Amino acid sequence: MDSFTRNFLRKRAHELKPIVMVGKSGMSDSVEMALEEALSVHELVKVKFFDFKETRRDIAQTLAEHTRSELIQVIGNIAILYREHEDPSMRRYHAPKRS
Repeated sequence: MDSFTRNFLRKRAHELKPIVMVGKSGMSDSVEMALEEALSVHELVKVKFFDFKETRRDIAQTLAEHTRSELIQVIGNIAILYREHEDPSMRRYHAPKRS
């Protein structure tokens, strides 16, 4: 994914509330399932971390790999993940083309 598209998605995610929470138990099957479902519905999802200051980026990257999504950004306690909907008619985010 190029930086232009990442920037576009970062701007869209600014107004979103975190949907998936990673608590003290860390990355579990229930977190992965919740993220999978959220990505299927919303495409662009914020994940909030309540712990794991040193390993947030690694956990976010692992979650992205397990859910076949793209890690857009990790900032503070929040990670932004994106997965384009398989059905083009159901897509919510259409990045404009560079001119």
